[in-house]
Amino acid sequence: MRIAGVTIPDTKQLAYSLPLIFGIGPARARDILKQVGVPADKKGSELTSGEEQKIRSLAEKFTIEGELRREIGQNIKRLKDIRSIRGDRHTRGLPVRGQRTKTNSRTRRGNVRKTMTSGRRTLEKT
Repeated sequence: MRIAGVTIPDTKQLAYSLPLIFGIGPARARDILKQVGVPADKKGSELTSGEEQKIRSLAEKFTIEGELRREIGQNIKRLKDIRSIRGDRHTRGLPVRGQRTKTNSRTRRGNVRKTMTSGRRTLEKT
């Protein structure tokens, strides 16, 4: 089964395979299945064509996949264009929403680890 260009695996339960679509999380997947009347533990291969159509139509009512990625990208570009602090943080590749940067931003800054000599920084005057 394909929804918005994403192939849903036939061997996985629908509650876990629908969140593979960008923009559909676990809660939204459960809501979609509840509205269609399909049990969450049903697999993709067990669906009838009518159920597939209902799931596809309900999922495509939301902003998902390429359209959502484009919208997020435009929002970030707008922040950069108006020179906001959040846009500046995006440009520099730093955490945007006030997270601690001294120790916990390895994924955002790259895996840069500064080593200290005997527990304190050594400053050299040149």
